[in-house]
Amino acid sequence: MNFKEKLNKENLPSHIAIIMDGNGRWAKGIGKLRIFGHKNGVSAVREAMEGCVEIGVKHLTLYAFSSENWNRPKLEVKALMELLVNTLTKETATFMKNGIRLNTIGKITDLPTHCQAKLKDTIALTANNSKCVLTLALSYGSRTEIVDATKSIIQQVQDGTLKIEDISEQTISNNLSTADLPDPDLMIRTSGEQRISNYLLYQMAYTEFCFLDIMWPEFKREHLFEAIYNYQHRERRFGKTSEQL
Repeated sequence: MNFKEKLNKENLPSHIAIIMDGNGRWAKGIGKLRIFGHKNGVSAVREAMEGCVEIGVKHLTLYAFSSENWNRPKLEVKALMELLVNTLTKETATFMKNGIRLNTIGKITDLPTHCQAKLKDTIALTANNSKCVLTLALSYGSRTEIVDATKSIIQQVQDGTLKIEDISEQTISNNLSTADLPDPDLMIRTSGEQRISNYLLYQMAYTEFCFLDIMWPEFKREHLFEAIYNYQHRERRFGKTSEQL
């Protein structure tokens, strides 16, 4: 089935979040080192980015490196940091050609200084692009994000700029690192694992989930279109009954 042709362009998710899982296992499955999988996963990132631009999805967020990933072997972490810099360098032309603006969330200051510099340069270079916002979650953990948001709100109360009785769900959203992004409509995870791994916990209260039994290096834009097609055939009730929609 050609899922792209069957998509309802009036019902596209405005924001897709992806957990790019299975790089290391894919590489080990073919007798290669784990980093080989991560390198091959870059083409899948390109497929996801260009697929979103192709059909008009405005926001794509990728779980690139979690706060827990720092616990991986040091050589793998170092290789991933170098891969990040090299990928940003090589994919700048892709960003510009497709009108993609780069954004980040997470503890970016935890990254090596040359990674931080490359991210800042690419963010500045793509700042005027408007077709799609690509957000990389780097050194990101949702529980830490919620703790930081709580501290920020408490500080505002102590400073007298916010009253306790005025704190709402929107207040919390406004103090998260995703304050400028809509909540994800669709979350895709590859590798067959069915969990969200400390990813956008607050933001995904009503997100539709899609778990794919392929490893991330195998991901193509056709998988993206199929996930969106299935999303469009779900009934999103947000607590209401079917009759109320």
